[in-house]
Amino acid sequence: MDQRLLFLINRQWTNASMDSFMAALSCFEAWAPFIILFAVMILVFGNFRARAFLATAVAVVAVNDAVISNSLKHLVDRPRPHQSHNAVRQVDLAKATPRVLALFEPARVKFSQAEFGGVAGRSFPSSHTINTCSAALVAACFFGRRAWWGFVIAGLVGYSRIYTGSHWPSDVITSAFLGCGATLLWLAALEWLWRKRGGRWLPRLHAAHPSLLAA
Repeated sequence: MDQRLLFLINRQWTNASMDSFMAALSCFEAWAPFIILFAVMILVFGNFRARAFLATAVAVVAVNDAVISNSLKHLVDRPRPHQSHNAVRQVDLAKATPRVLALFEPARVKFSQAEFGGVAGRSFPSSHTINTCSAALVAACFFGRRAWWGFVIAGLVGYSRIYTGSHWPSDVITSAFLGCGATLLWLAALEWLWRKRGGRWLPRLHAAHPSLLAA
């Protein structure tokens, strides 16, 4: 089932426009300048809630990526689809420096050749999916229904990882639950910490905002 769904998404439900769109969604480096600009705008113009969201999102994503995702990748060591199967479409942005310029170029598509021997499998979990789902859930906990679009982005990013031949469908689905579950635990811990200790560390802010999470 996993392989069948992969081939449907990666081989059949494709066209040139989707190649470019999915390659763009799957490339963090191309979007990094916009993410940094967004973060700077929050720091400069945002209120307490927006800045608290930014700090929490950065902390949660960093921990989930470094501790959970990276550890599981080395522990599970599952080969990516393009490492274990022939003729998987590998879709990527064109080469460009800086990487953001590749967003305006047609995507590159090549077909994989299976690798044998000591392959470093990094297919499970999907870091892109864990990180985007984590950020979306943090946004929902701070801003409620106004942040629904975050899950749309996370879903599209996860789909793009299958489309580009980087992950199996089961990797993405499991990673979504893994990212959201871990994020809920971190958010509960941070909320408890803010309620118990925030008054000592930042008494004025804590008096105005006794709860870290608004939604």
